[in-house]
Amino acid sequence: MIFDGNTLWHRQRAAAASFEQAAAQYRSTVLTAVQNVADTLYALQADAESLTAAVAAERAAKRTLDITLKQQLGAANYLALLSAQQAYQQTVISRVQAQANRFADTGALFLPLGGGWWNRPDPAAAPRAD
Repeated sequence: MIFDGNTLWHRQRAAAASFEQAAAQYRSTVLTAVQNVADTLYALQADAESLTAAVAAERAAKRTLDITLKQQLGAANYLALLSAQQAYQQTVISRVQAQANRFADTGALFLPLGGGWWNRPDPAAAPRAD
């Protein structure tokens, strides 16, 4: 027993070092998760601003198209009508892309928040190799 003193002391130091390593790894994981959440929330804010601008552009293009259609009843240029239709369709595409980006970033927010935990297999239900 007397000769085991250094062995026990070294085991204690190794256990303390393992604990410190695990604590540092945990802190790093938490900081990474917080940074990922912050990045995703910033992206969602940018997506919201982009979507607002895309909706406003679509409304403006729709008004321009409506005015051009009313002028078409008169003597408006057919090329102006095609141009207004093209501009409106382009703004619709831009709005849909902005919505898709917002949906994608909303879905991406689930990952750093721990999403998917409800789909993880239950370790108690896993088959045992006996």
